[in-house]
Amino acid sequence: MSSLTVVQRRSANGSNKRQLDTLRSLGLRRIGHEVQIKDCPQARGMVHAVRHLVEVRDGEAGK
Repeated sequence: MSSLTVVQRRSANGSNKRQLDTLRSLGLRRIGHEVQIKDCPQARGMVHAVRHLVEVRDGEAGK
């Protein structure tokens, strides 16, 4: 199964609670933190909700 690499690029300061919860659910904790997640519709929806704070890459490209 393919994966996505998600990197937090902007601060979560000023974000609403729902966006903060979404970042935490993705496993992101701070600027520059990088996580690998399964590429599924639920994960893509979470990334879409915080797209202004994160950068997304194909997970296989880093290997």
